[in-house]
Amino acid sequence: MSAALSGAVDLSALKARADAARQRPAGPPASQAPPASGENVLEVTEASFQQDVVERSLQQLVVVDLWADWCGPCKQLSPVLERLAAQSGGAWVLAKVDVDANPRIAQLFGAQSIPTVVAIAGGQPVDAFAGALPEPEIKKWLNALLDALKDKLPGVRNAQPEEVEEPEDPRFVEAEEAFERGDYAGAEAAYQKILDVEPANELAKAALTQVRFAARAEQADPSAVARADADQSDVQAQLAAADYEVATNQVDEAFARLINAVRRTAGDERNKVREHLVGLFELFDPADDRVAKARRDLASALF
Repeated sequence: MSAALSGAVDLSALKARADAARQRPAGPPASQAPPASGENVLEVTEASFQQDVVERSLQQLVVVDLWADWCGPCKQLSPVLERLAAQSGGAWVLAKVDVDANPRIAQLFGAQSIPTVVAIAGGQPVDAFAGALPEPEIKKWLNALLDALKDKLPGVRNAQPEEVEEPEDPRFVEAEEAFERGDYAGAEAAYQKILDVEPANELAKAALTQVRFAARAEQADPSAVARADADQSDVQAQLAAADYEVATNQVDEAFARLINAVRRTAGDERNKVREHLVGLFELFDPADDRVAKARRDLASALF
């Protein structure tokens, strides 16, 4: 359970209140009619919580959104959750709870701030987060839950999610267009701008590495290999030769060249060669056999 929930959660407390409310002789019915099977967003109260959340969670994932009208981040988060629920094909439903009108639900979950989002499956909370997360992080959170529950809840197993074409990110479009024009400086600046805002954006990190190498590779000189072979003490020549070899798909040769250079050097020069080699590793899939072998050889050369 996420730290967004402060303590143990006992959903039976609301069930008792809902049952008591149903037994009142006067007034409008306390519990709502069962939601239609196609509904993906439910307005939940204390009286309907048992039916709309607990019982429904025996069939599909229920995501409880604790919100309030005065909460700015809630107004950013809720529309995202509603749209994703609509696209889920019945794998999960969104249960919206106005905490001002239903304070006992917020108390039940020990919510210390809003928005707080709680995932309910099989009648019990299974995970939660607090705050208005970016949409990619919400999707990652949901996908992990759905993957874990696909063999446990029929609604998840039988869901038919909508195929949604992700809109192109204009920041990446700008960077890619600059790269295609051969404007490596412009592409590097565009990717760096993304990383200034989103330091953990792995796609931008990988693209920036490729752009920087492409700029170096365009300047690669075939004679660099001959110069490096003629003078193995020339560190700059070794780096240039390795770049040329990678650019011409002589990857094993490039890695071996720099590992040998690591063995021959010390201090700042050795660190410079090591960093250059690690930068070349980042151009490839980490599972690439050539990278795996070179990493072992590098470790042996260093220690």
